[in-house]
Amino acid sequence: MRKPDTNYILRLLPFFTGGIAGTLLLVNRLLTAQITESQARSDALGVIEGAILILVGLLWQQIQARTPDTVVLVGETGLEIDPELTDTVKTELAWASHLLLTNTVTRSLVVYYDGKTILRRGVLGENPQVKPGAIVERVLSKNQPVYLVNLNLYPGKFEFDYLPENTQGVICQPIEDKGVLILGANAPRSYTKQDEKWIEGIADKLAVTLNSANK
Repeated sequence: MRKPDTNYILRLLPFFTGGIAGTLLLVNRLLTAQITESQARSDALGVIEGAILILVGLLWQQIQARTPDTVVLVGETGLEIDPELTDTVKTELAWASHLLLTNTVTRSLVVYYDGKTILRRGVLGENPQVKPGAIVERVLSKNQPVYLVNLNLYPGKFEFDYLPENTQGVICQPIEDKGVLILGANAPRSYTKQDEKWIEGIADKLAVTLNSANK
């Protein structure tokens, strides 16, 4: 038996409370033979409060309707870092990936740099190695990010087999012209402009660290 959605019931509460309050005020007004000034003021305040409650209920419904559906990504959770990297680079990658996984909708991420997959973290895809397809190659050649807001709508989604198979959205952020930070989300259209700017900043920081390590 399906359990009732408690959050849905709570979202409806202001709507129904406002409606019931307004109805009771109207009934009370109709049954009152003589209206005093104080009662008129109370009725006016009651109508305003009921209207506000109804408005809050309607707004909550609209917000919920715009919230993208999330899924549970398929795969094992883990952390894999290239053992040949220096301790400084490993620490930087661990720090950056932790921030992205805990502060954005990212649930799976991969760092591809200088022809190698140097990090996988979060929910891991079946393929442990990145083989750049058309989308990643374009990011590398143009040094510009690509945000696939709903991966299911793109025919080229098969190239992301190193991410969970039911990944909903993907950002490919260049790490200069040598690598790509690939982020997988569990909901479509879920990254904000602020998220994109923050991801760009982290990729730039990784570029500095990786370039320094290769010198």
